[in-house]
Amino acid sequence: MKKKDPQISAGLSSNRRSFLKKSVAAAGAATVGVGLLNSPSRAFAREHQEHEDGNGRLNRGDAAILRFLQALETIETDLWRQYAELGGAGANVPGTVGNSPIDLTLNGAPIPTALAPLYIVGLQQLDGDMPQYIDDNTDDEISHESFLRAYLESKGEAVADLSQFFNLPPSQVPGVPNTGRLTNLTQLTVDTTWWTRYRSDSMNPDLGGSFAQAIPTLAKNQHTAIPRSNADLIADPKQPGGVSVHTQAIANTAGFHFAFIEQGGSSLYPQLAQRVSNLEVLRILLSIGPTETSHFQTWHDKAGNAIQLTDTDTGFPGSTGATVTFPNLNDPAHTPAQADELQTNLIMPEPTIFLNKKFGPVSIIRPTETENAAKAALQSLIDDGLFIGHTSKSGKSDGFVEKLRELAAEADEAHRQVD
Repeated sequence: MKKKDPQISAGLSSNRRSFLKKSVAAAGAATVGVGLLNSPSRAFAREHQEHEDGNGRLNRGDAAILRFLQALETIETDLWRQYAELGGAGANVPGTVGNSPIDLTLNGAPIPTALAPLYIVGLQQLDGDMPQYIDDNTDDEISHESFLRAYLESKGEAVADLSQFFNLPPSQVPGVPNTGRLTNLTQLTVDTTWWTRYRSDSMNPDLGGSFAQAIPTLAKNQHTAIPRSNADLIADPKQPGGVSVHTQAIANTAGFHFAFIEQGGSSLYPQLAQRVSNLEVLRILLSIGPTETSHFQTWHDKAGNAIQLTDTDTGFPGSTGATVTFPNLNDPAHTPAQADELQTNLIMPEPTIFLNKKFGPVSIIRPTETENAAKAALQSLIDDGLFIGHTSKSGKSDGFVEKLRELAAEADEAHRQVD
């Protein structure tokens, strides 16, 4: 077992320097494209096709992969926009809270940020620079969606136009624009097996490995990761940072959800890169993918600082009744095996088996198996609860999830073609 770090702390980070110093004025990312293919899933035969036709257009497989990734980046842009509105830094000096500064834009319109100061203080219990990191992650996802959309259009390909599905209600915290949203951050069931998966030195999901939840209560029932209204923002001078247990639980949930979202991209880009044919498309996937991993590494580190607490979400507008407990992951009472699986400062991917056990352990992204990669990535977001609300209580769907399933199926049917 690795030697424990005696300096592990779940307290407030201070005097941290933001490692991403840049302007976060995005150059007009958009969620509205030139039209979404309405045809049923097309068959992608294995027979030889040119990587590009005479007009420079992509083959159908490469286009389908890029279109699915553009759809997912649209989803990420929407959810990170919501996190930035409530917990971002805007033009603030990292670690401070101002009066709704703006320096993020989407579709050419400014995004107000830092609208929930007490939520921000709760996030800063995980790291003092959390607001800046949120803004930077938001800016990156906006750029990913915008670039993929523009690239598809330049090749004469249809893009994933999800604009008709922006119909979920936003947070009711004052200042949040009253515009429809694509994702629901208030009824999440957060899978935290990524935590133990990246600490395992003997299992790989590609080879049938299964993994324990780091925060079991987050993976049950439904939890909010953003304040739904000012009722969720409660001060308590007796608690760390003066933030109530309830508000801190929401911030803790967000911290683990950040990492859950970004670990998905860390795997999906290398998974789908193995199926593309065009070298330029391969370059795109190999260039965007590592930034998702950079995000994941950051959020993985910060999640380990979550304040220990237990909270039951009752008595608030929109309450789900769920109880969540954030335990001491560094509890010395853990067995040696559990200690390695849970220790908070073990954030580098532990070497594990890959391809074949006979090759020995190696530190890798996991999973990277390509079969049904797009469908699996989509299903993880569905299971997360991000799309609750796109189906009514009577069971009537607005077609959003069905459209995503179609895009995922087309991406998974793509096969690498070799001259």
